[in-house]
Amino acid sequence: MTNRFVPSRTVLTAIASAALLAACGGGGSDDTPPVSGTNPQVCSPNNPYRADAGGRYVNGTWTTVSYTNGSISTEKSWLQSYMTDAYLWYSQMPSVNASLSQYSNDTPAGFYPSIDGYFEALKTPARTATGALLDRFSFTYPTKLWADLIGSGTSGGYGIEWSVTYDDPTRTETRHIKVAYVEVGSAVAALGITRGDEVLQIDGVAANVTTEAGRQVLNAGLSPDIGANHTFVIARNGVTLAPLTLTGASITADPVPNTHVDVVNGKRIGYILFNSHTAASEAKLIASVNSLAGQGIDDLVLDVRYNGGGYLYVASELAYMIAGSARTAGKTFEKLQYNDKRTADNNRAPTEFFSTSNSGATLPSLNLGRVTVLTTGNTCSASEAIINSLRGVGVTVTVVGGTTCGKPYGFTAKDNCGISYFPIEFKGVNNVGFGDYADGFAPNCAVADDLSQPLGSRQELQYATAVGQLLNGSCSPVFARAEPRGGVPNVGGRILRGPERENRILLEEGRVR
Repeated sequence: MTNRFVPSRTVLTAIASAALLAACGGGGSDDTPPVSGTNPQVCSPNNPYRADAGGRYVNGTWTTVSYTNGSISTEKSWLQSYMTDAYLWYSQMPSVNASLSQYSNDTPAGFYPSIDGYFEALKTPARTATGALLDRFSFTYPTKLWADLIGSGTSGGYGIEWSVTYDDPTRTETRHIKVAYVEVGSAVAALGITRGDEVLQIDGVAANVTTEAGRQVLNAGLSPDIGANHTFVIARNGVTLAPLTLTGASITADPVPNTHVDVVNGKRIGYILFNSHTAASEAKLIASVNSLAGQGIDDLVLDVRYNGGGYLYVASELAYMIAGSARTAGKTFEKLQYNDKRTADNNRAPTEFFSTSNSGATLPSLNLGRVTVLTTGNTCSASEAIINSLRGVGVTVTVVGGTTCGKPYGFTAKDNCGISYFPIEFKGVNNVGFGDYADGFAPNCAVADDLSQPLGSRQELQYATAVGQLLNGSCSPVFARAEPRGGVPNVGGRILRGPERENRILLEEGRVR
């Protein structure tokens, strides 16, 4: 087992759910389902993650429960039973023959692809109004690696967020892989890699390779195992740089790397770059809001263009800190709607606008009646919940950038035999009952993501345009430069990341995990 887990839905290729379903016959699972939630869990001896069955961190130490030996069939049976009970669209689940060979490789190397493939095949094939798959978000992840990722923001990589674009909408022509941003203090930052740099080659394979073998080389380089070395050829402003060797490392991302105030035409405009709703982001957001409140800002620009979501309680806290108690007291941040089997869950009290932190401390607030949010298609889930919840209590939310990903859905992780399953379980609606944005929130002002300038810079096109919206209501930059240097900016670039980073997570135990 490698140090770095990469989901089977790799960054440059994906097996479409429709194709999986077309390959499946009728029938059902081939064992009697174990009772969900019982211990010891019934696990295949060939499941490489079974040692983490029932595991969680207790006082900083990873602890597990015992398990008994079964097979891949018993694990598939448990999964089918759980999906039938918990999945939001359980009535739309296709009939899948679990005994087919593509779901039955009970060897250490084949186990995870088989169980994950079976999970994918059980998802609804329904589509949205624009033709997108309704469920393009459910996923699986090894339990301990998930706990490490969402709890601390630590994962394997270089400290680079990659963005991919294509020369045509069908994605059949030239692919471009660029640097969206670099973690401050990372080894690659010390090497001089910067936002907007374009990858030409990885380990001798061109970025626009069309073969599956070539794409696997790119995937390995873009999502490296910890300690693995990969050689990159990078261009900056059209000039090819000398080859660089990058080494995969354990990266702890800064979820709130930039907070500042710009004074423009006498207005104090606060800016927060918010990249991930991890547990670690709470303290950083509180510090950012305290700083902005202390400087008496008139308006706020919230940059979530690369924020795929995470813990819903963090989104609720930030929404409160933006709007303040007068606008949110007694109001619903988000009401969760489950499938019709889950009566008790549907009768739960809605999620409030949390006015205290996870530890119980009173949160600061900006008391703003309007906010400008910077978005792209990578703005997802819990980030969209901030937009929806604020609009639900009358805050004017102006979206500048691109259409968001369209995920009003979420899940509560269910662990079995060291693998956590995240089938979509609920839909979230705001204080006025709205949650129908499966095709995303369209921008009030459409602006490309300007990779030629640092995020939050006065010269960066999205931020400059947001300031223009605030000052004069126009969809145009207020600063001197009207267009990004280096020609046409990156339009609609897709961030290369696994589905684990496009989510809203509800904690069964409350806000503390």
